[in-house]
Amino acid sequence: MSGNAPGGRGTAAAVPILMYHAVGDDPAPATRALSVTPAAFAAQMRVVAEHGFTPLTAAALAAAWRSGGPLPARPLLITFDDGYEGVHRHALPVLAGHAFASTVFVSTGWLRGRWQEGGALDTMLDWAQVRELADAGTEIGGHSHTHPQLDQLDAGRLRFEALRCREIVAEELGTAPVSFAYPYGYSSRRVRTAVREAGFAQALAVGNALARRRQGPYALARVTVRRSTGVEEFTRLLEGRALGRNFAGDRALTKGYAVVRRARGAVRGHWI
Repeated sequence: MSGNAPGGRGTAAAVPILMYHAVGDDPAPATRALSVTPAAFAAQMRVVAEHGFTPLTAAALAAAWRSGGPLPARPLLITFDDGYEGVHRHALPVLAGHAFASTVFVSTGWLRGRWQEGGALDTMLDWAQVRELADAGTEIGGHSHTHPQLDQLDAGRLRFEALRCREIVAEELGTAPVSFAYPYGYSSRRVRTAVREAGFAQALAVGNALARRRQGPYALARVTVRRSTGVEEFTRLLEGRALGRNFAGDRALTKGYAVVRRARGAVRGHWI
């Protein structure tokens, strides 16, 4: 396997970064399409194990790429956005059973507890559960405070969303998060700069492509796992096969949304 193939050896390897959201049998309607059932998640993790992948945290992958350090033969990332309660209830036991690392990106204003501001789409983690995830070796990353479209915010609000999220995670866990994921996958040069200035060392987007070192630490691509993702399709995602065909509709929508967001940002005077 060449160094540029999915899971190839060395820092030039293309790495699949899986993006999950809710895990549950009966999720809220708003999260259903981007959710997976507990049974599907367990089956997918068996595929990861059978194909010889070694899951890493976002921080570990970025550190290796930054330093040029070694990676496992077939590195992979398992990530969860938002902070849904099913990640603790259903995903954590499966991950622990395989000794798999993962990264959970939390929107701090959505989590249950003293920082809660409303707006969550489903039942969220509470901070005791977040701490249990961290104690089990899960990396806890930032996903903003209230989950807005960051590229549509003015400078003050953008800075608040990134900094407040990092401050709350640091206060609750005793360690500041170093990894970030953009809500909705939306970013811009201005957003990436704000995330870096808030103290995050790397950030993940979507893109529905394999991650590569040349993307830079603040624009790492991920592939979406959704309720309709069967085992065969999931296996193709791991291998980086047919991504263009699988996500053609997503990419067309993304391009359309980008035009709209640029127009809105230009009107507001803060699109870069």
